[in-house]
This record gives sequence, C-alpha cells and structure tokens, in this order.
Amino acid sequence: MLFILLFILSIIGIGETVYLIRKRIASEKPICPIGGDCAIVLDSKYNKIFFIHNDILGLLTFIIILFMAAFLIIEIEPTSLWSLILKILVALAAVMSVFFTYLQWHVVRNWCFWCLMSACTTWIMGIIVLLN
Repeated sequence: MLFILLFILSIIGIGETVYLIRKRIASEKPICPIGGDCAIVLDSKYNKIFFIHNDILGLLTFIIILFMAAFLIIEIEPTSLWSLILKILVALAAVMSVFFTYLQWHVVRNWCFWCLMSACTTWIMGIIVLLN
C-alpha cells in the first residue's frame, strides 16, 4: 500500500510540475488560486539550481519516484536497492522543499500556490516513508 500511495502522489507531483513547465515555456503566468503572485516566485533569481530550473528538477524527482515505486509495486529485483533509493530521494526532496518554502517566506516574500502544492506532495511522501 505504501508504494501505491507514493506512486499516486508522484503522478500528482508530475502534473503540478508539468503545468509550471508549460506555463514557463509559453511565457504565461500560472493561475495562482491562493496566495500571492506565483510569477514573482517563479521568476525570482532562486528559480534555478546549478542552471537547471527548479520545475525541471521537481519533474525529474517525481518521475524517478514514480519508477522506483512502480518497481517496488511489481517487485522487480533488487527491491532492497529500489527501496533505499526511493527513501533517500524522498528525504532529499523533502529537505529541498523545506528550503524552497523558506525562500518563498523569508527571501522572496511571496507565495506560489503550485510550489507549495509540490512541497506538500513531497512532505506527504516523506511522512509516508517515515511511518513505514
């Protein structure tokens, strides 16, 4: 059940990040139903790490989690390796989400609904992994 939940959450995360990527590529402002102006956060100087947009890193992270969870659901060997990689990746993603949320709160001083949704998705994944 744990891996099925992670699989479903990774699909949600992929949807969130694909939306942001499509808006960025089209040079359109994303709809920000709650919070501040998402574009302020997304266009800030903190929108990249190592010259790669954060939305791309998020998408890659969610895709890798999706595959690791799928491998564990259908029990492709070596399951212990996939499980370890999955736990490390979710932990790193959760820590990065805390960092990005801090940046929104204290540095950029604006909130991005989609960024917070992605962070919450990642934190829920982290809680699931911790409780297992």
